[in-house]
Amino acid sequence: MKNTCSLLLNYFFLILCILSTIGCDKGDTSDRDHQVFRYNEQYQISTLDPAFARNPPIIWPVNQLFNGLVQLDNDLNVQPDIAKSWEISQDALTYTFTLRDDVRFHKHPAFNTRDSTRIVTAADFVYSFNRLRDPKIASPGSWVLGNVASYNAVNDTTFTITLKKAFPAYLGLLSMRYCSVVPKEVTTHYGNEFRSHPIGTGPFKFKRWEEGVKLVLRKNELYYEKDEDGVQLPYLEAVAITFLPDKQSEFLQFAQGNIDYLNSLDPSYKDEILSASGTLRAKYQDRVQFEKVPWLNTEYIGFYLDSDTPEVQSALLRKAVNYGFDRKKMITYLRNGIGKPAVNGFIPKGLPGYDHIKGYEFDGTLSRKLIAQYIKETGDTSPEITIGTNSQYLDICEYIQRELQKVGLKVNVDVMPPSTLRQMKSSGELDAFRASWIADYPDAENYLSLFYSKNFTPNGPNYTHFKSATFDSLYEHSLSITDIDQRKKLYRTMDSLIIDKSPIIPLYYDEVVRFTQKTISGFEPNAQNFLVLKYVKKQKL
Repeated sequence: MKNTCSLLLNYFFLILCILSTIGCDKGDTSDRDHQVFRYNEQYQISTLDPAFARNPPIIWPVNQLFNGLVQLDNDLNVQPDIAKSWEISQDALTYTFTLRDDVRFHKHPAFNTRDSTRIVTAADFVYSFNRLRDPKIASPGSWVLGNVASYNAVNDTTFTITLKKAFPAYLGLLSMRYCSVVPKEVTTHYGNEFRSHPIGTGPFKFKRWEEGVKLVLRKNELYYEKDEDGVQLPYLEAVAITFLPDKQSEFLQFAQGNIDYLNSLDPSYKDEILSASGTLRAKYQDRVQFEKVPWLNTEYIGFYLDSDTPEVQSALLRKAVNYGFDRKKMITYLRNGIGKPAVNGFIPKGLPGYDHIKGYEFDGTLSRKLIAQYIKETGDTSPEITIGTNSQYLDICEYIQRELQKVGLKVNVDVMPPSTLRQMKSSGELDAFRASWIADYPDAENYLSLFYSKNFTPNGPNYTHFKSATFDSLYEHSLSITDIDQRKKLYRTMDSLIIDKSPIIPLYYDEVVRFTQKTISGFEPNAQNFLVLKYVKKQKL
């Protein structure tokens, strides 16, 4: 108890220190200081280099610091960014981008110019893409250029990309933060330390980072985007990020008004802030805004099909698991109504290709029959499976464990740290694993790529090692089709095939959950759960 109290006191002292130093630039006023957007990041981040922006904790701050050729709006439509327009060749292989001529990098002495900055040119994108491909950099995002035959700076404002083969979703893929533009002068100056000295073009610029404690970004006075009234973005003066690892402490800070935003619904406080039906409790309604929208995130349990475990190899038993628990009850009682039961396919709601295909509804009787059939065919009278998970999803896995025990299947739950789970999932060391797939770009192909045989881990995202010649043929064919309606038909067929073969147990289609203080406006949710702060305003209390 003494250690716990000491830890909490340290947390509160840390918050006070951070709050007292956010507006520490000389000449700041209280009016400017109140325009600081504060949020907490539970997980430590290792870099602010966009070449390594592989997960939301990194992507969120990187999204404030950098820009690419294109960006996505809240409806996931591709919009201009540094590229003000583009043309696609008739064979859908060559993309010609016309760049803005008024985008400047954040100021830094390495530019060696009178005003310590310069205009972004097409040559900067050539350099940034080369860097993404450089084996010495070893970017996890190098795969986004895997289908690229060449790219070229025709002149300062014209940049071309030529693909090896047509890929209809390529523009959306270019919106990923991996594809951000970075300046050669600064990356060369810092080398590996660019990770902690980022210079980009984004609405906010890097101020300071005390790793594991605080990260501060300040308004970029050179930013090129304006709102519809011609007012320069962003409106905020700063963004301040703390790194409290405990979700309950984070919630306490939010409840006290010390941070502006909560991005998740954690079991430690879900019943405190939401009712069982998923509505905001009365005690918070006067000062907290609550929003939820569909999120391109499918939560699931995967089976490693190259396992030697007979239960995992059996389609009968995999289907028995899928029929053996009630997803609707799971969402109601364990997630306070947040999320939609995954009773259809793997493709989540919100993407072209999502359809109400017949998935797995709860059917305890059928689940028992399938288990009995497995026992009869194999002689294994005590079948069991083990699911690897982290503590955040323990309640869901324990619910499935209890429900499947009722139909005659023993389930073990192995809890491990998130990093261990990721590593063991990738290396095929887990017979079954709790996982999620958040869209890299807004096309259902991104979800179906998890079942393409050439994407076996560790070379791709096929963690289950599912293999089907029929699926592979359909998948490859879909890549050559530019008409979205035709692609949707193929997507639906592929999704139905996955459900039939059951390499996974779809759990639910997640929803973006946002709790914000009522002083915050202009903070719109989106289906990829991007953190877009350039339109955010903050009122005085």
